[in-house]
Amino acid sequence: MTEKTTGASYAAAGVDIEAGDRAVELMKEWVKKTQRPEVLGGLGGFAGLFDASALKRYERPLLASATDGVGTKVDIARRMGVYDTIGHDLVAMVMDDIVVCGAEPLFMTDYICVGKVHPERVAAIVKGIAEGCVLAGCSLVGGETAEHPGLLGPDDFDVAGAGTGVVEYDRLLGADRIRAGDAVIAMASSGLHSNGYSLVRHVLFDGAGMSLEQHVEELGRTLGEELLEPTKIYSLDCLALTRTAEVHAYSHITGGGLAANLARVIPDHLHATVDRTTWAPGAIFDLVGRAGKVERLELEKTLNMGVGMMAVVPQESVDVALTALADRGVDAWVAGEILDRGDHTEGATLTGSYAV
Repeated sequence: MTEKTTGASYAAAGVDIEAGDRAVELMKEWVKKTQRPEVLGGLGGFAGLFDASALKRYERPLLASATDGVGTKVDIARRMGVYDTIGHDLVAMVMDDIVVCGAEPLFMTDYICVGKVHPERVAAIVKGIAEGCVLAGCSLVGGETAEHPGLLGPDDFDVAGAGTGVVEYDRLLGADRIRAGDAVIAMASSGLHSNGYSLVRHVLFDGAGMSLEQHVEELGRTLGEELLEPTKIYSLDCLALTRTAEVHAYSHITGGGLAANLARVIPDHLHATVDRTTWAPGAIFDLVGRAGKVERLELEKTLNMGVGMMAVVPQESVDVALTALADRGVDAWVAGEILDRGDHTEGATLTGSYAV
């Protein structure tokens, strides 16, 4: 006679362990595609393993780490039912922060929180993360999928990640290297990237009443397709540039906008000026501004305005740098210069009006 179980259970509370196990099986093939030779083992262990003996070739290795998420862009993915691109955004937000100091991305872990585990959906998210890791040159060594019934709806989810990179001490990039007279090179963004979506969603959906399925003439596609455009990953481009030309610093343009992020790498005695006339922001930035009657300064404090990464290089390296980036398919241009601080109270300012 089989005894019936009448007590509470994890499954009755809303957590499906079997679905989680299936999600892990589905994602294994994608994680395997990211493995560098230093990675030991596979998924299923309690920790990802990376052979640190690979760092012996460095004289004084510095480990760089970063953690981030993609904010409310996940709501766009959820509403569109597209889950295999949001991972690109996650890798970009983490690894492009790491490469700013000149560090080579090594490995990354992810955290996916869901209201209910849909194995194929979770696997699609991990597929995007794995593809992003390949583009960044790093390995995805592990992660966690957490099911939070009662806190999140069945279709709700969020993603976060942490990454590690390494740079030789005497090749560390940053404010100490920047000199008056240096040039500021801008690298084009692929769109909004992964910042400012709370403003964008408020303006376009709540204010203008637009829909994700709506075709927008100036965008040349639906609004949803534009808003879900993956964040460009610059990691390998930046590493290649540092091997080709002298680079003093990078600035990843994320939350806070162009001027505030550039100012983070400018020393106190210097000032960066960026000339708006050197580029025209994409149509999505104008759309957000017009639809919400958002003032230019507010847009610039929130969105990247068409620039996803900036490099500070000596003047004699400009031509080599621009050629190197063009060879890698990166749209880049000289957008500004470094001057003595003078009467400026801020580390960076924008001047002029955007090109049309």
